[in-house]
Amino acid sequence: MIDRLDDIRFYKLSLELWDEMWTDTEILMLDFRGKEIAKQMVRSVGSISSNTEEGYGRGFGKEYPQFLRISRGSARESKGWYRKCNKLLTPEIINSRILKLDEIISMETKAIQTLEDKSKH
Repeated sequence: MIDRLDDIRFYKLSLELWDEMWTDTEILMLDFRGKEIAKQMVRSVGSISSNTEEGYGRGFGKEYPQFLRISRGSARESKGWYRKCNKLLTPEIINSRILKLDEIISMETKAIQTLEDKSKH
């Protein structure tokens, strides 16, 4: 059976970001302040894909857009954590991650709007 979740672009991006964050947190863990940021990043970045998975798994009722909102909130939180890493990660890494997060946020916002519009009809 094919799982259509794997076809959703913002979900794929969230999994890519998870892998990238893994490498980023290895750098952060070398500094005592970075360790605290790394713990938060693991939670917030992990929450992006996890909430998409849970909402998708519950079907396309009213719950799915709510889980996407939680996912989007975690993406925004993750942007904040990446901004706070400016003393430990390179500007290139930070900018790359923030661009990916902006893309995820934009796509999730559109998906939420589409799902809510469909539920009104």
